[in-house]
Amino acid sequence: MTKDQRKYDVIVYGASGFTGRLVAEYLNQSYGIDGNVRWAMAGRNAGKLGEVAAVIGADAAPLVIADASDPKSLGEMARSTRAIITTVGPYQKYGEPLVAACAAAGTDYVDLSGEPPFMRAMIDQHSDQARETGARIVHSCGFDSIPFDLGVFYVQRLAEEKFGAPASEVKCRVLAMKGGASGGTIASALATMENIGDPFVRKVMSDIYSLAPDDNADRPRQPAGNSPHYDRDAKKWVAPFVMAAINTRNVHRSNMLMDYAYGEDFKYSEMMAAPNAPAAFAIAGGMGAGAGALLFPPTRALLKNTVLPKPGDGPNERQRENGFYKILFIAKNKDGDSISAIVKGDRDPGYGSTSKMIAEAALCLAFDVSRKETPGGVWSPAAAMGEKLIERLEENAGMTYEAA
Repeated sequence: MTKDQRKYDVIVYGASGFTGRLVAEYLNQSYGIDGNVRWAMAGRNAGKLGEVAAVIGADAAPLVIADASDPKSLGEMARSTRAIITTVGPYQKYGEPLVAACAAAGTDYVDLSGEPPFMRAMIDQHSDQARETGARIVHSCGFDSIPFDLGVFYVQRLAEEKFGAPASEVKCRVLAMKGGASGGTIASALATMENIGDPFVRKVMSDIYSLAPDDNADRPRQPAGNSPHYDRDAKKWVAPFVMAAINTRNVHRSNMLMDYAYGEDFKYSEMMAAPNAPAAFAIAGGMGAGAGALLFPPTRALLKNTVLPKPGDGPNERQRENGFYKILFIAKNKDGDSISAIVKGDRDPGYGSTSKMIAEAALCLAFDVSRKETPGGVWSPAAAMGEKLIERLEENAGMTYEAA
């Protein structure tokens, strides 16, 4: 059976969870059950899947039973579809068996991983087989890291048009963001913190190029991004951004996978705008204190059990719909010339927008990007889908990419 002859185009694995339900709801509202997209809901409990299907008005959606602890069920699921969306995290705990199943079956895979140690392990363990079978494994297909990875891709295209060459530096500045904290994102961060004593995890988290291993590249030291300061290019005070540790690694992986389309000397920094100097320093201090508390096991356990949102917790429908984000990208060449772009999303980043992004990423792989364009392997969003994903996101997912 060829990939085009498989029963489904896309399966949402983890559809009974909070984020998985939102992804399934988006597919149902946007593409229906009997339309051109053949999609199904998957998880380990048929009863819970059926309840979710009824709630979202997708009673006729096919249900697939699969469990991370049962490799046979994962293999059967992978062989039945062209692409799998998985929202089952933390991926360090539950993700590898499904990546292995997709790599073996030649099935495209997208996740919401913001966990560099997991991603690097999947690169090391499954790249070779994915290349052989044609499976495209694409991590970080939500707010981690599509707006940032594709934002750099987009502004570099503008730079090439204006300067005749890509910019040697891109600054990303998060101008505005409204939305509740994601319990799944917190769980992923905690999983990394809990394993920070592992030498492999420490090495990945200490190396900005850990997702772009290349012993032959002579790449520069990157901007720190952890010190509040006034940014003359953005004309704003800026402070550290909590997701920079993930997004920066994905941007550098994209650059490597695209044969250094941005240059081997490319520099990238990612920070958030603050209204004034005191606010910038307060944000930095709060992030430092929070990171310290999470690194210390007793306080981490206390916060985990009392304050931090749990996986499956998240903003309600009104909060999701009222959320938004606006991100500035400034591309500069070595002569000091610059060009800017703005990326915007119409719902809260962690759930409302993320559920649309990951769904469209899976559909982009299934329908828009051939294996001649993007062969099998472990990819980043920009390197795997680039312009075609931007087109989908602008057409369907409430995102805009514009020159500033």
